Amino acid sequence: MALERFIHLAWDLTALLNAADPKAARPERHTWLVRLVEWLRHGEAERGPDETPRPVLRLKHLLNVLERHDEPRQRIVALLGRFWRETDLAALFADFGFTARRDVWGEIGERLRLRFLPATPDTDDPGVLFALLFTDDGDAAWLRAIDETTLRRLAALFAVARADGQATHGSASTNGNGADWRAPLLQGMTWLVSAIHAAGLAPQLRRRMSPGLLADRPFEQLVRAGEAVADALSGGDDAAMRRHVTFLRALLERCHRAAASVTAHLEEFGVSVHIVFELEQLDARIRRLEALLGVLLSDVPQRELQQLLAELVALSRERFSLRALLARQYSLLARKVAERHAETGEHYITRTRAEYRAMLAKASGGGGVIALTVFLKFGLLALGLAPFWNGFAAGLNYALCFIAIHLLHWTVATKQPAMTAPAMAEKLANVTDEAAVEDFVDEVAHLVRSQIAGIVGNLAMVIPVVLALQWLAWWVFGRPLVGDADAVHVLHSLPIVGPTLLYAAFTGILLFGSSFIAGWVENWFVYHRLDSALAHHPAIVARLGASRASRWAHWWRHNISGLAANASLGLLLGLVPTLFAFIGLPIDVRHVTLSTGQLAAAASTLGWATLQMPVFWSCVASLPLIGVLNLGVSFWLALRVALRSRGITLSDQRRLYAAIRRRVRERPRSFLLPD
Repeated sequence: MALERFIHLAWDLTALLNAADPKAARPERHTWLVRLVEWLRHGEAERGPDETPRPVLRLKHLLNVLERHDEPRQRIVALLGRFWRETDLAALFADFGFTARRDVWGEIGERLRLRFLPATPDTDDPGVLFALLFTDDGDAAWLRAIDETTLRRLAALFAVARADGQATHGSASTNGNGADWRAPLLQGMTWLVSAIHAAGLAPQLRRRMSPGLLADRPFEQLVRAGEAVADALSGGDDAAMRRHVTFLRALLERCHRAAASVTAHLEEFGVSVHIVFELEQLDARIRRLEALLGVLLSDVPQRELQQLLAELVALSRERFSLRALLARQYSLLARKVAERHAETGEHYITRTRAEYRAMLAKASGGGGVIALTVFLKFGLLALGLAPFWNGFAAGLNYALCFIAIHLLHWTVATKQPAMTAPAMAEKLANVTDEAAVEDFVDEVAHLVRSQIAGIVGNLAMVIPVVLALQWLAWWVFGRPLVGDADAVHVLHSLPIVGPTLLYAAFTGILLFGSSFIAGWVENWFVYHRLDSALAHHPAIVARLGASRASRWAHWWRHNISGLAANASLGLLLGLVPTLFAFIGLPIDVRHVTLSTGQLAAAASTLGWATLQMPVFWSCVASLPLIGVLNLGVSFWLALRVALRSRGITLSDQRRLYAAIRRRVRERPRSFLLPD
């Protein structure tokens, strides 16, 4: 069996070698290289007796055949020589993996193009060839597994091919000592130096770097340092080259520290996804240049070059992954939202009995306002507006209600979880520390208590206010504010059996979405320094006066998040069901406080007989579950964002959940009432 497999292996290789034609057109030659890598990769899952990957075993066999047979070796050497001469290898080292566009959307478009549009082998761009040659996620692994002996044999083959390409083209070695293999690396190094220099001096990054780290102008010195390395290499002075490379590396380290200081500026003054994307590109170019310098200085450049090529292959595979790019941007956006809500969320967490009583009072005030909102909604329905305008009017009603509650410093319980999760995640700066984990569990207990206080306060006020207004209408007008048809509709829209719980979970998503919008708006406000503009802009100061302008700036800075959260939540609750109905998705919202108020209004309209209806008690039974789903879904999503923004791994998350379960078993009362 082993002999048959070897014969099949040799026969495939014979056919492949016979197809090599150095005089063929460029597409045919590059297609042959693609077939060669496919032949190496064939049977990749299999390994030799010493755990050597199958592609490495095939590579060794290929080299054995070429070393024993002159005719195929000469053709392969000539073909590789043309590849060396006609392919822009410097672009592979300097440009591959970096987008020509300077924003995230440009990179997304580029990845979509790479993923869905076929590439042509008729190209001198080695980046395009990489996408054709290395199409398997395991390619980088077997490239790293090539042993030293095989690397030396490959280097000898490419040295002959390089010399053949130079002889055919009528050129000579750059310095007469065979150092011409460094030419693409040197050219790539020059391009990278220029790109790093330009990025470091770009206004959007330069203005956000620490002035102290830019005092000796590291970015401006890069070009001269790079030229010194190139001159020393061209002159064959290895000692001078090593000295200049050492200085260039020191400059790169200072550039790296200066670029890293941008992150601290962004965290203080607002995050920009596009600026962080540029920052990532700058950091990647610095690391690429350091890798090239490592190859130039290494006593065993084959090994350094092998590692660099393997990294480029891995990057080639990642370039096809839209998910990888979006995951990084999601993590950044998560941090943007989480950082902005961490301070805000502290106001929604109660830790003492006094804070617990204060939360009950604030929630009671919020419940009273929501009771008025319930009747306004029924009044808007009575107008008989078109579906879109009905949804818009409902959303505007909710938004104004929630904004009023915010301005009165009251609260709506269901808004709390999405705001408090980031504040809780702030406790996880060191998740490996048991004390930090216990602090996090304490925050979970505080949060659950706060939610209970919020819901109890909301419902304890919304029910009596709705009933009082209904009875007042009976006494003044002789009829309730809510008609019989609307009351019956409420009873049939809230039973526990049906889509009610699905709608409640969907409402939790909208609650989370409003917090995400609020984080984005606040970050936008801070990033553009609108608070400073309001306080110091000459026209505003001239109209309002310095003290009033300062007060307005302070007010907007501390209320922008709350206003954005409440306005967006109201519009989402009103408009999203209407927009879904346009496309045939009959989905609705179920908010626990609003639903409770509607049920109280319906019962007071239909009278005492309502208490004998099974559907009424089904609606009552659904209310606690609606509250749990509203709170649970929004909190779970917000917590995931907060944990993602801090890089908490799945194993660490499991430790946190285990600690919470342990607290529930040992101290269940801590989740209900303050100590």
